[in-house]
Parts: sequence; C-alpha cells; structure tokens
Amino acid sequence: MKIAVSSQNRKTVTRHAGKCRKFWIYEVKGRQVVNKTLLELPLAQSFRACAPGSTHPLDEVNVLITGGIGTGLYHRFKQKGVLAVPTTEIDPDRAVTAWLEGALEIMPPQIKLL
Repeated sequence: MKIAVSSQNRKTVTRHAGKCRKFWIYEVKGRQVVNKTLLELPLAQSFRACAPGSTHPLDEVNVLITGGIGTGLYHRFKQKGVLAVPTTEIDPDRAVTAWLEGALEIMPPQIKLL
C-alpha cells in the first residue's frame, strides 16, 4: 500500500491539497512503514493546474492524507480509486501512524460556497 501526505514545507501536513506540490510517499507493508520518500511535482502537475482526466504521479497511491480538500478534487481521487482523507493532524508521520491504527481524526471535504 502507498500513502501520500501533502506537505509543501516538508514538515507539516498542507492544508490545501489542490495547491500542494510536495508529498511524502509512505510505502506500507501490513501496518509498518517500510519506506518514505519525497515526491516534488512541477507547477504544471499541481492539482489546480492539471486537467481532471489526465494521468498523475499520485494515481498510484491508495490513500492521500491532507489538511484540506475540496469536494471536486475529493471526487477526482475517488474516481481514480484513491481515498482522500482530510484531517486536522499536522505531523505527517503521526498522521500515517494514526491512519494505520484506525485512529486518525477525519474531516469532511470542504464545500465551496459561491
């Protein structure tokens, strides 16, 4: 399993997945993290800049943990088989550990008001 965590500053969970271009990728076997790498995307591959139907490097993850995600992007991930998980946890490592333990505080996607 692969878990991505949005982390633009590489230290905390980014609050807006659509604008983020840096993601920690955790490779998990069972409930143990076996590898952690940083994925840095060019501006053209931020979710805000890329087309909804296009392929994306995060298409290969199973779960995306982020501090915030709009309903549109949430459903884009869902269509690709990726579970987007908005949370209030700010530490990437603790977020992944909590997810694996079934204890991560999950928030609903953010609805845009016109």
